Amino acid sequence: MHPSRQCRIHRNLNRHLLLLSKQRGHFFMPSGGQLCMSPDNWNVLAARIQAIQLPATSVQPTTPNSVEERIPVVPMRDMVLFPHMISRIFVARDKTRQAVEHALVGDRRVVVVAQKRITDDRPSTLDALHPVGVIANVVDRQTQVDGALKVTVCGFQRTGIVRITDGEFLAAEVTPIGEQGGQSKEAAALSSAVLDAYQIYAEVDFSALPPGSKARFSLPSIGDPSLLADTVAPLLSTGIEQKQQLLETSDVVTRLKRLIELMSAGRPKAVA
Repeated sequence: MHPSRQCRIHRNLNRHLLLLSKQRGHFFMPSGGQLCMSPDNWNVLAARIQAIQLPATSVQPTTPNSVEERIPVVPMRDMVLFPHMISRIFVARDKTRQAVEHALVGDRRVVVVAQKRITDDRPSTLDALHPVGVIANVVDRQTQVDGALKVTVCGFQRTGIVRITDGEFLAAEVTPIGEQGGQSKEAAALSSAVLDAYQIYAEVDFSALPPGSKARFSLPSIGDPSLLADTVAPLLSTGIEQKQQLLETSDVVTRLKRLIELMSAGRPKAVA
């Protein structure tokens, strides 16, 4: 399945989940724009994992270690995009607008990457950006009243930034990053441990799922440990640097272990 069709399927499923959770009073939309679940709605998390899992196996990503040229870049101040993640982002910088428009008249691909300094208005060099981002498809874009673009992107592959070109828009030569250890027995065992840790972290009760939900959502035996890790990571209340480290970790076992460590530390305490 072509990534653009995969993203359209993901977008429709996320709209359904948003409507469902909104009806139940269990949703919030953070500044980054991705659909997130409140801690008391484990069903929505489960549905999100299952919804993404079904089409993901059909995606044919670029071969790791091959270098691709001139993919438009979308630098992010305060968000790390993960593979299989759908996010709505707001674009105000002119070069980024040009990057999005260029992608839309081409193959719709962009490189979404976090910038190192949130105050940097012109992140136009390798030193200004983190070394790993995500190749994503531009699913949709709408122009807001204030002129900003609201862009929906769907991530589908980790990628290393090799070279930056600063012209009409920011573009990058990239090397897609392969993953290791995703099908190992250790990764499968850690997947269950991650789900258990998330129950404690988010204060939800897996045993409270309605009858049949475990089978329907294929939980806790998630068949794709990498997908599970990249689904849970954006839901954690951690900083940009920690999420960036998770994105840069290509070894799935190591990434699952790091998720467990972060969740074991608990949520940050609110300051009164």
